[in-house]
Amino acid sequence: MFKKWLFVLAVFLFTAQALAAGKNSIQIKGSDTMVNLAQAWAEEFSKKNPGVNVSVTGGGSGTGIAALINRTCDIAETSRSLKDKEMSLAVSKGIKPLEHIVALDGIAIVVNPLNPVKNLTIAQLREIFMGNIKNWKQVGGEDKRIVLLSREVNSGTHVFFKEHVLRRGNESGSEEFAPDALLMPSSQAIADEVAQNPNAIGYYGMGYISHRQKVIAVAGDDKSPFVEPALENVKNKTYPISRPLYMYTDTGAGGATKEFIDFVYSPQGQEIVEDTDFVPIK
Repeated sequence: MFKKWLFVLAVFLFTAQALAAGKNSIQIKGSDTMVNLAQAWAEEFSKKNPGVNVSVTGGGSGTGIAALINRTCDIAETSRSLKDKEMSLAVSKGIKPLEHIVALDGIAIVVNPLNPVKNLTIAQLREIFMGNIKNWKQVGGEDKRIVLLSREVNSGTHVFFKEHVLRRGNESGSEEFAPDALLMPSSQAIADEVAQNPNAIGYYGMGYISHRQKVIAVAGDDKSPFVEPALENVKNKTYPISRPLYMYTDTGAGGATKEFIDFVYSPQGQEIVEDTDFVPIK
């Protein structure tokens, strides 16, 4: 009887492994910045692989990372790299995250088209988003109170902006967004609010830039030129708020997940990056 149960268990495990190997669905979760890009990838990948279902949801980089750690997604898309504590937690749960840099991005600073301000330095942005500069007239605009818009704390874009603009590259710094900054649930929410609020200022990935907002040219310091977040400026690193975009999988992930990552790096996959207004890495 004992040998019989061992045989049944072995058959069950073999079947489970076979099903996993032949998995015909991919769950992608995470970065709101990347959700349109991932959906574009998913659509083209599904055309080439009609038997594979690809599901893409946003929610923020932190959501994607948590999903990968908890095994509720196959690919986490993030606009920041994993923190040491996230990597340690993943390893403790048997996940070994493998990093894939899949595109480049510039974080666009946007205001309403009616706002006369065109240029800001990193130092001015820091003071604005920390709440030390409160009126547009302090940076050459009209005598109107600045309305601050930020992504919510679970957003990788929020974390990157805080660490690289407010904290000037010091991840352990104590600088924070102003208490009255409005935390928006998505990049699109920031875009919509800026479009209808003449006093608002916000930030998001360059894939969300549209004619409904005005893009601010940014200078790294008082001696540097003002540069807009355009493809060439991100590629040659002259735009001062640029970053990589990532996908994370479990090390050793194969099957459809590996095929999807391979597609992302293919010429067609990188062409989609440029078509969605991000910067290809190849």
